Amino acid sequence: MAYIGRRGLLAGAAGLLAATGGAAPARAARRRAPRAKAAAEFRAMWIASVENVDWPSESGLGAGEQRDELIRLLDAAVERRLNAVILQVRPAADAMWPGAREPWSQWLTGEQGEDPGWDPLGTAVAEAHARGLELHAWFNPYRVANHTDPGRLAEGHPARRNPDWTVAYNKKLYYNPGLPEVRAFVQEAMLDAVSRYEVDGVHWDDYFYPYPVAGEEFDDADAYERHGGGFASRADWRRANTDALVREMSARVRTVRPSARFGISPFAVWRNSERDPLGSPTQAGVETYDDLYADTRKWVREGWIDYIVPQVYWQIGHPTADYAKVVPWWAQTVAGTDVALYVGEALYRCDRSSATAAWRDPQELSRHLTFARDYPEVRGHVYFSAKQVVADPNGAMARVVADHYPTAVPPR
Repeated sequence: MAYIGRRGLLAGAAGLLAATGGAAPARAARRRAPRAKAAAEFRAMWIASVENVDWPSESGLGAGEQRDELIRLLDAAVERRLNAVILQVRPAADAMWPGAREPWSQWLTGEQGEDPGWDPLGTAVAEAHARGLELHAWFNPYRVANHTDPGRLAEGHPARRNPDWTVAYNKKLYYNPGLPEVRAFVQEAMLDAVSRYEVDGVHWDDYFYPYPVAGEEFDDADAYERHGGGFASRADWRRANTDALVREMSARVRTVRPSARFGISPFAVWRNSERDPLGSPTQAGVETYDDLYADTRKWVREGWIDYIVPQVYWQIGHPTADYAKVVPWWAQTVAGTDVALYVGEALYRCDRSSATAAWRDPQELSRHLTFARDYPEVRGHVYFSAKQVVADPNGAMARVVADHYPTAVPPR
């Protein structure tokens, strides 16, 4: 199955903002009576900073321009009657706040380690709260760089000081999830921000072990030799590494900032049902359990996370991953737990020039919300990404607001 995800947005995506100003429950998820339109729900958008996808619109803008662009995005969220933003503040082993354990992000100034002259995260928290928005800080745990040369990293970068912490894969550099010292460090790097800023959430997306590339092996053989004793396979060991990161971070967030919620936005297919009877009725080419070593279902069932936002980036009726089948599977998965389910929505695919007829129809996204309302486990939706919330190229976001967001509501 061809999957067009966030990774496909990184090339040529910048500039638009500037231009536009246990066990599963035995019961199956059932169709429900619609809840009231004005009921509290989570309405959010992702603001991606890596490769300047959403913000800043380009690297090298002045501090005032960067701040103004961020404010415009927050104002757009309010105008669309959203109540939360998920801001990427550690896109690649870097930081968008001062005094961090890693260098300033290159996506601010164009030069990793260069001070942009202001505090983006601090400003974002204050300005979001002033507008009645929650601010969830979005971190990427293991991505180091979109290249493989440690010498290009800022002087003093932890990955440059500790090259044995990294693995080069698919023309990118990653921290090795199999090293306990790496797992401890990345948590400290993220918790630095959580401890200093009144963030409402700590958010991760779908990058744990990298997406597989045919003919290339993620070289963690040495780490497996040293730390993989007692596991039946390298795959089991990798999953245990990811489990440990999630479990440990969950406990630490609850200690450092008890008011903040911990959420993860994974690729939406845990396993296909043809491989595992507990899996979803899909035929996806990627399964998080087997390919990303991310047991997303387990994290829900164990209560290690407060919310989950599966990226259900397919239309209703998709032949191999139907929105109308994936969402009920997730509703069943969270049922009986304290984990909130929000659905990740592919606003970026809503385009008049899309090769898929469904995405050319401005009603498609609104139909998603109408469908999901029949499942009380679905407590909201998150839109990828902010620049499409602003530009709304085929009117899909405006249709969602008109049909489903008649008034502003608090997050749920």
